[in-house]
Amino acid sequence: MQEQLEETIQQYSPMVYRLAYARTRNRQDADEIYQEVFLRYLRKKPVFQNKTHEKAWFLKVTVNCANSLWHSVWRRRTEPLKEELMLETQEEIDLSHALQKLPPFYREVIHLFYYEELSTSEIGKILHRKTSTVRTQLTRARAILKEILKEEYDEF
Repeated sequence: MQEQLEETIQQYSPMVYRLAYARTRNRQDADEIYQEVFLRYLRKKPVFQNKTHEKAWFLKVTVNCANSLWHSVWRRRTEPLKEELMLETQEEIDLSHALQKLPPFYREVIHLFYYEELSTSEIGKILHRKTSTVRTQLTRARAILKEILKEEYDEF
């Protein structure tokens, strides 16, 4: 049982942390969300129907924990530190900066679609949005990202 718990945590750790960081844009908050997600997993020991259900559970709990953090009184009284994840190439750095300029609801659908490789219907279920809304948000987010990146490259 302990071994299975550890395997599950190792399997979903990168995904949970990436989503937490994408939502918060700073390591301290992402660490806090990451810890909370896995504490909930260890406390509740949920039983999953399949791997898809398991992945969806971790994504949903991560989104919920991030939302709770954003709405907390403590969060509204703090000023975030400026820091970035270590990125390999200039393109990754540029993309990260462009993504940070997106509103959170666009940033999360982009993250779930491209980084977690979820379908629009899966994203809709996780975020409690209609599939058509998710598709619209993806389209708009792509257009905004294109403009942001175009402006940044035009400056050079």
